[in-house]
Amino acid sequence: MTRPGKQNKSGARALGAGRGVTYSTSPLLASKTPPWRSRFLVALVGLAFLGLLARAIYVQVLHTDFFQKQGEARYAHTLELPASRGRINDRTGQTLAASVAVPSIWAIPKEVDADGDKRQALAQALGLSARELDAKLNPESHFVWLKRLADDETAAKVKALALKGVFQDREYRRKYPEGEAAAHVVGFTNVEDKGQEGIELAFQKELQGRDGSRSVVRDRLGRVVEDIGDIVPAANGQDIDLSVDSKVQFFAYQRIRDAVAENKAKAGSVVVLDAQTGEVLALANFPSYDPGNRQNLSGEQLRNRALTDVFEPGSTMKPFIAGLAMETGRVTPDTLVDTGNGKYAFQGAVISDTHAHGLIPVREVIKFSSNIGATKLAMQMQPREMHEMFTAIGLGQRPQISFPGAVGGKLRPWKTWRPIEQATMSYGYGLSASLFQLARAYTVFARDGEIIPVSMLRQPHDQPVPGIRVFSPKVTQDLRLMLQAAAGPGGTAPEAQVPGYSVGGKSGTAHKQEGRGYASHKYRAWFVGIAPISKPRIVVAVMVDEPTAGSYFGGKVAGPVFSQVAAQTLRLLGVSPDLDVKSQIVANKNAVATEESF
Repeated sequence: MTRPGKQNKSGARALGAGRGVTYSTSPLLASKTPPWRSRFLVALVGLAFLGLLARAIYVQVLHTDFFQKQGEARYAHTLELPASRGRINDRTGQTLAASVAVPSIWAIPKEVDADGDKRQALAQALGLSARELDAKLNPESHFVWLKRLADDETAAKVKALALKGVFQDREYRRKYPEGEAAAHVVGFTNVEDKGQEGIELAFQKELQGRDGSRSVVRDRLGRVVEDIGDIVPAANGQDIDLSVDSKVQFFAYQRIRDAVAENKAKAGSVVVLDAQTGEVLALANFPSYDPGNRQNLSGEQLRNRALTDVFEPGSTMKPFIAGLAMETGRVTPDTLVDTGNGKYAFQGAVISDTHAHGLIPVREVIKFSSNIGATKLAMQMQPREMHEMFTAIGLGQRPQISFPGAVGGKLRPWKTWRPIEQATMSYGYGLSASLFQLARAYTVFARDGEIIPVSMLRQPHDQPVPGIRVFSPKVTQDLRLMLQAAAGPGGTAPEAQVPGYSVGGKSGTAHKQEGRGYASHKYRAWFVGIAPISKPRIVVAVMVDEPTAGSYFGGKVAGPVFSQVAAQTLRLLGVSPDLDVKSQIVANKNAVATEESF
């Protein structure tokens, strides 16, 4: 048995021996390290540095654009600087449409941090339900419009909530000071400020301008910290100066609106042209709409009837037939035409007048609006002659005007006409035209036989524009006297007369087409005239659709509208009266003159 004391001494000696061995004399280091191992390690370290260098060159030199964009996306933003849309002005500089800066509210959904109460308050301020707001604030979306073109009250309520992730910018909203009166002229824009109707659509390219941009750095709260890069300024849209006179437009709208109500009609239109320059002074329709508030709009309100609705022009064609017959030397104003007892059998059909006029001169064919007289004048001509004349006054062709939606009506090739069709065309059946086309056609009578181009834009001067000759000045002067008689005592439209001014024109009344035939109790009434007769300055065309209050003749329904619109327009244009008498209107209750072609 070993003694404890002896054992402890042996262990101490062994420990002392262990402490005496140094690291440099360790047996483990007795063998030398191979040289290739150190070189290999150095090579690995070198390759690692080369890899890092290559990566740095790849990131900093070769593909710097991509990584720059990725970095900038986290702090840099490009703000759009919207261009202000150009204004639409009338001929006097009165604003018909202008852009006003209003707030638009947007959000970054994943950054919106709001409790239930604040979300509810936000929904109420925006006029949304809680479900609608939740749908907009889908966390997967990076950007969402909460309300575009908001009012100032809504913007103030949202701002007061001070919600993180909800922001406001300024956009432009169109304002239309003339409202319903000029709606069919100016049209309107959508929420993206792009034209949808009227002049807004026709001149979209000129009005829209070009948006600019601004690059900025934003902090995590969306606040702009600083600008970076160059600012690209916005280029505002071009202003458009129309030929329309806002005062004439407003008065024309009021009168056609009142006429529709008085006659319990379906709709109505008025077109006013400057007979010297071809400028459109007014183009009004009823029903209309407010272009600044288009909720619950119907197609009836949107239709620009003066340009888009076509109808058989009826008796308004008779002066042109008489003019062609005189121009070709077949008749003179005093040539007698036998209209018989008011019934004329022709090609198996019966052509009727509302009264028996017997043997009358050509001038009274127009005054009494004789269908039989017009037929007998027309049948002296070749179909080609009539077709060329109709084409010359713009029928069957889309008006060359800077305005969307204008239609050309219907005028079939003359080779397809049957004799009965040639006859009915002489008093305005079998072809169709818009009210705007009729107004332009009547510039022939106002301009000594020339038809002139028309324009919705303000012309740089007030001098007469050149036209295309249809009739000679002498024939046209005779026609003006016939038109004056038609709108005078004993004619078909004495109520079209204007106190202090000589006027002339032609009324028309026709059954409306329905299916393949004509509606027995639906009429369209119109009157197209010029004033003053001594030196014509304006052409006014009026149409009332489906009057149902009792009277439906053009002279009775549309004539008074012509009278009032012509009188107001002549005064606004500063045209001096050419008559000494206060009123030329003659009311003859015992012998009411009627025209018309049924």
